[in-house]
Amino acid sequence: MKRFELLANTMADEIRSGRRLVGSRMPSLRQITTQHGVSQSTVFRAYYLLEEWGLIRARERSGYYVAPGAALKQPLASNPPPALASARVEISDLVFSVLEAAKHPNVVPFGSAFPSPKLFPLQRLARSLAHSTRLISPWSTVVDLPPGNEQLRREISLRYMAMGIAQPMEELVVTNGALEALNLCLMAVTRPGDVVAIESPGFYAALQALERLDLRAVEIPVDPVSGLDLEALAHAFETQPIRACWFMTNFQNPTGTTMSQEKKKALVELLARHDVPLIEDDVYGELHHGAANPLPARVFDQKGLVMHCSSFSKTLAPGYRIGWVAAGRFAGKVQRLKLMTTLSASIPAQAGIADYLQHGGYDRHLRKLRGALRNQLDTMDAALHRWMPADSHWTRPSGGYFVWVRLPHHVDAMQLHRLAIENGISIAPGPIFSAQHAFRDHIRLNFGHPWDERTELAVKTLCSLIKLSSQ
Repeated sequence: MKRFELLANTMADEIRSGRRLVGSRMPSLRQITTQHGVSQSTVFRAYYLLEEWGLIRARERSGYYVAPGAALKQPLASNPPPALASARVEISDLVFSVLEAAKHPNVVPFGSAFPSPKLFPLQRLARSLAHSTRLISPWSTVVDLPPGNEQLRREISLRYMAMGIAQPMEELVVTNGALEALNLCLMAVTRPGDVVAIESPGFYAALQALERLDLRAVEIPVDPVSGLDLEALAHAFETQPIRACWFMTNFQNPTGTTMSQEKKKALVELLARHDVPLIEDDVYGELHHGAANPLPARVFDQKGLVMHCSSFSKTLAPGYRIGWVAAGRFAGKVQRLKLMTTLSASIPAQAGIADYLQHGGYDRHLRKLRGALRNQLDTMDAALHRWMPADSHWTRPSGGYFVWVRLPHHVDAMQLHRLAIENGISIAPGPIFSAQHAFRDHIRLNFGHPWDERTELAVKTLCSLIKLSSQ
């Protein structure tokens, strides 16, 4: 373990044990440098880790402070490690039944995969759509075919540039949301029967994609604090004929964990040694709760192996279904697959979002959205501390809008899901995040909806159901 990681763990223990109080100011970089005999660079990297873990927050021109809810009642438990043998995936029926039960408008949507539409600038987007639609020429139906609207790809390329990534427009392919981008990437680098490394727990849509394409899954453990187990991945490369990896490096769904920059670099180097492509799902990267968004693994890619996928569905316009992939060496193949399958993403929606990015204040909206999500996390975290049984555990992510909860002993997530639905509450039970239907003692909760009396009552009711189920 490196010095900054050791230092971060030491300070994390002080915070979690309550020796550093919520809201108290952390020592300055100079104070820690003197106290521990390390460089300011080491301290800065340690503080960055603590911020990623959701334990501290930076205040402009004021330093770092212990974040609300940082002192956990008990240490967060790790997930059980799944087996590393490849297996066929059969998950769609289970996922469908869970999602179908949560569709009723009167259900409190803790099981939803989306933040509330109330958090998005829908009226401003509608004006951009109306304005851009008036300017669309008949030739747009041809010009905006894959790789997609040129102005939109230019705006996306500029956002990569702001992250320090030189991303050629020619490698960007606009898609019907990130999910299509991810599926196209999978189709570009695999054939039926191939083995794909996925996270466990991991995004259920990845499992559904593997099932649909007749691919085999090898599940790599994800720890709710430290993220993807690179040692397990390295072992899997030695024992399985892995053709591709599908990982979420920032604010992973469902755990909310973020891989450190050092770990992302090590991941890309490991993939390069084995010449295995990475499908990087980065739909939550812009939804950080700290001072800056964490960089994707794509930034370390020197061989064009990382296909970086994202969208505006989680940050701006869910209904517009506009995503993209920076496909590296696979851009041509992804573009051809796009033409062969769905032909084109919505041409008016592409033009509308391009207009909004150019004139609508996207970064200002993101700052407001991040603040709302951060406040909603604080409120949900406080409610869970108030009502959850003492032997339950949950994450406090530094971005995104999901909390991963480990239930008390003997509480079954699927049974709890059914009880919750009967009480007008949806949750996402752990088994839908595993090819083996594991994590029956886990649930995922969405805090991406504005807090009100109904939401608070739903949390209290859910905690009561958990207590009753544990008896």
